[in-house]
Amino acid sequence: MQEVPADGARATRPAAGLGSRTLRNTAVILAARVASRIVALLTVIVLEIHLHPAGFGLFGDVVNIAALSTVFLDAGFNTLFQREAARRPGQLSWYLNNLISGRLGLALLALGAFTALLALTGKLTFLLPAFLMMVLSSYSNLLRGAFYAVQRLGFEAVAIVLESLVLLGLVFLGVMTGRGVDFFLWAYAGSYAFSCAYFAIVLAARRMVKFSWQFDLSFLRRWLWKGLPFAATFAITTIYFKIDVPILNYLRGDYQTGLYVAAYKPFEALLFIPMSMLNVVFPVLAIYHREAGDRVTWAVSRFFKGLLMLGWPIGVGTFMLVEGLRPLYQFAASAPALRILALGIPFMFVSNAFIAALGAIDRQLSFTWAALASMFVNVVLNLALIPPFGYLGASWATVLTEVGLALFGWLLTARYLGRVPFPRLGWRILLAGVAMGGVLYPLQGVHGPMTLLVIAVGGLVYVAVLLVLGGVDAEERALLRRALRR
Repeated sequence: MQEVPADGARATRPAAGLGSRTLRNTAVILAARVASRIVALLTVIVLEIHLHPAGFGLFGDVVNIAALSTVFLDAGFNTLFQREAARRPGQLSWYLNNLISGRLGLALLALGAFTALLALTGKLTFLLPAFLMMVLSSYSNLLRGAFYAVQRLGFEAVAIVLESLVLLGLVFLGVMTGRGVDFFLWAYAGSYAFSCAYFAIVLAARRMVKFSWQFDLSFLRRWLWKGLPFAATFAITTIYFKIDVPILNYLRGDYQTGLYVAAYKPFEALLFIPMSMLNVVFPVLAIYHREAGDRVTWAVSRFFKGLLMLGWPIGVGTFMLVEGLRPLYQFAASAPALRILALGIPFMFVSNAFIAALGAIDRQLSFTWAALASMFVNVVLNLALIPPFGYLGASWATVLTEVGLALFGWLLTARYLGRVPFPRLGWRILLAGVAMGGVLYPLQGVHGPMTLLVIAVGGLVYVAVLLVLGGVDAEERALLRRALRR
């Protein structure tokens, strides 16, 4: 079986009706991710309490070094696989089987880089569990991409929840038996192994993929070249998302690293919202670009608006209610860092609209340059701000990098696709968030269960003001009704 050429048959699914299906799938995945993140936050809290700041800082540093080494495993294949399989679903098995075998060779490259990084930082004793965690996570993401490509996301929703429950159980086992950092790396590896087994069984049982050994070297070479912009973007964004922790650990030690990672975890946990939406929307945008090009700009604008509609109130609420959110980060000294990071949440959300837009219209190389500029800015800011300000400097570096990436993405999307009309789409959303912030301001000192009540009140105020201002137009309401009917 040979790969369909670039000018070959078009995807068999029509573009019509994808809007409401995408909205429904997004809701399903977000619901699963919310449940998963609640469990994941509980897992992190248990780890923070058990390992204390220094031990948690050590754990976070090893995990971040593993994440940095993952750039050698991805090669841009995950994103390229989702896009091409969405356009040519009949080729799903061919693509996946070749990528599974090809990734084995990439794992050897990753092993060399990972070993060197751990040796340089004096953490070589964690090599085996951390390497298995890294490889199994990579295969898990590759396999789950098949469900996104063909929009069969009910199975993915189940996997999201089960994976987090498996991890929580393993972490509790480690805490009850008084285990150290190495055990919890094995626990993460075990949860990813579960995911790989689940995805493989479902894909085979539902006859979505016929697994077989395939290693087409010419195909892999073509995809290595075609996926290079995606690989570069993944590597660059991974570095600027993760490099702050090794720099902070080197300059300020495990204790301050633990304080920063504790604050960063709730911030990072929120990334599941835009990333889940991106994973659902990206294949759809790719189909629109191929079959209904006039719909791409419309869909990107709607995606941007949806991301802003979620990211802005979450950022405002997190900034106002940092003290009440203390159970999420445990260490009191982490509160100022989380308040700073909250400023970057809206930018972290909306930049995903530009990532999706440029990738779907085959302009991924342009965003690679934007990500490269952001990475350079991030490294410079961390090196400049961490020595005088420690973990708070790392927090400011993260926020400023998110602002820069969103701005670069907006400018590039305007150049290659069309300007996303931010003022027209966003002013009602911004005003509703300001109104919510005004209500939350005198309630910043709440703690305990009252925090949940205050969050609910803030959310109601935001939604009410948004509706009064007409923040959801008639077309969006019709799209929502169609999704609900399905």
